[in-house]
Parts: sequence; C-alpha cells; structure tokens
Amino acid sequence: MAQSRTLKVAFQMDHIKSIKITGDSTFAMMLEAQKRGYEIFHYTVDTMAMEDGEVFATVEPVEVRDEAGNHFSLGAGVRTNLADFDVIHMRQDPPFDLNYISATHMLERIHPKTLVVNDPTHVRNAPEKIFVTRFPDLMPPTLITRSEEELRAFKKKHGEIVMKPLYGHGGAAVFRIGDHDQNFGSLVALFGDIFREPWVAQKFLPDVKAGDKRILLVDGKAAGAVNRIPADDDLRSNMVRGGAAAKTELTEREKEICERIGPSLKEMGFILVGIDVIGGYLTEINVTSPTGIRSIQKLSGIDVAAMVWDAIEAKRA
Repeated sequence: MAQSRTLKVAFQMDHIKSIKITGDSTFAMMLEAQKRGYEIFHYTVDTMAMEDGEVFATVEPVEVRDEAGNHFSLGAGVRTNLADFDVIHMRQDPPFDLNYISATHMLERIHPKTLVVNDPTHVRNAPEKIFVTRFPDLMPPTLITRSEEELRAFKKKHGEIVMKPLYGHGGAAVFRIGDHDQNFGSLVALFGDIFREPWVAQKFLPDVKAGDKRILLVDGKAAGAVNRIPADDDLRSNMVRGGAAAKTELTEREKEICERIGPSLKEMGFILVGIDVIGGYLTEINVTSPTGIRSIQKLSGIDVAAMVWDAIEAKRA
C-alpha cells in the first residue's frame, strides 16, 4: 500500500441518504477514505455553480458508518470553491445526459490540480456503450442506430438480438428480440417516442445465463471481479434488477481483454473502470460510476477501494 497522507476529498454523488450501502461502491470508497484519516465531504450536482471561471458547490462534511439505516452524519453545508480539494470523486449515477455533461465541463476547470476521478474530459468523451467500440474484435456483433431498417437487417443477419438505449443504465429498457418477434416494430416505434438517442443492438449471447461478469480495473490493471447471474425469468443480470452475485475468478480470455484495454484506460486517466464480459465477449466499459466493489470484497476478500486510494495517493504524491 502507498504511504497515506491526509487528503481533503469531496464526493459528488446522489444524496447519501438515498444509497443502499450493502452494494454501493461510493460508500465503500468513503469508508476507506475515512479509515485513512482523510477529510471527507459530500455534495450533490444540483448545488454546483461556476462564477467567473471558478467552480463552487455546497459541500457538507460527512461521517460514515457501516450500519444500514444509520450510515451517515452530515455537517452544515458551505458554498466552497472545489479547487480547494485535493481529490473529487465524480460518482453521481447516470443517465449520461446534458446535466451530466455540464458537470464534466465544470470539473474540467479544476482538474488535474484537483484530481477528479475519473478524468472529466475523458468521461465526457467515452460514453460506455460507444467507448467499448474502440475494441470491436473483443465485442459481439454490435450496431448503433435509430434506423428501423438497419435494425431489421441486423436482426435478420444475427437472429436473436439484445436491444438497449445508448445512454441507458442499470439494465433499464433492455430487450431480447427473437428472430421472428412480432413485437419488434411496436417496440422500435415506442422507443422512438420515448428516447431521443439511438439503440444499441448486439447479437444475443446465450452464455448470459451463466452470468454477466463485472470486472473492475484500477489504473489499467484488473483488480477483481464478480459474476452477476440473472434470475430465471429475466434477461438482465444487474443486481439492482434481481441478479445474484457469485464469487468468480478471471479466465485467460478475460485476462487478455483486461491487458488489451488497460493501457488505453490508464492513458485516459481512468482510475476506476468496470467492464462487463459475457461468454468471453466485452459488452460495456463503464467509466462514469462503476459498481461492484462491495460484492467483490464480500465474496473474494479483495479490497478494491483500498487499491483505488493507493492509486490516487501515488498520483497525488
């Protein structure tokens, strides 16, 4: 472990009262920061402001406890220049919308003097379902489009497919479409009415029933993994959608994937990244607010939160 020193750290996040601590990766990093004696603070995106090029937010000192229902105490909120912090974790949940993008532009003004995790410029330029297409040979066949004609041709070519919104998250609006599914046209029309972004369509991978593996990388290196197994009556393996977490180890193929993408992640300033792998295929690279830290620690004893802070300390040094 790197030599720790006192750091002043702010967590930009959904309000701490709303999180479920048993599976929340931000909370795991807060616990580790407190353990190391850092000064830790909390604020929400809606309090951010930029005045004359300086970025402010209403920040509250926070104390955390690993006790469900009694997991935090907040001090008084004070409008503070975010450049006063050593480290800011950008951990609010998607959707990756204009509000999210605006926050990256603001944080860009203070990074890297204040180390923002992850680098806000590259977060903005790397939406997870687009960024992953940098590595097409590691992926299942994938199409990004709003065209029904393109989607029909892709479905005809590959048979069963999975469709999801380009900027969706947490397993929302993910559908498995059969080769002759009569709901296809209605689904595309409904999607067009609700969402402004394109679909992502991928060839259906039957191996998803054996699990959708979340692998966390720290500073470009594989750190730990958890296998997320979908319920019998659901395609989605996300734990917020009823997926079950299971202990796992990396296969040789998964190690190869991490070694391929790791240097690019490190070069772009991504300290904590979560990738999703199904049956040896890379399906997503999550750089906004990747999860899995607490499940990995519980199942495998690997402390990814400590690894993240070691990497941060090394960069701050």
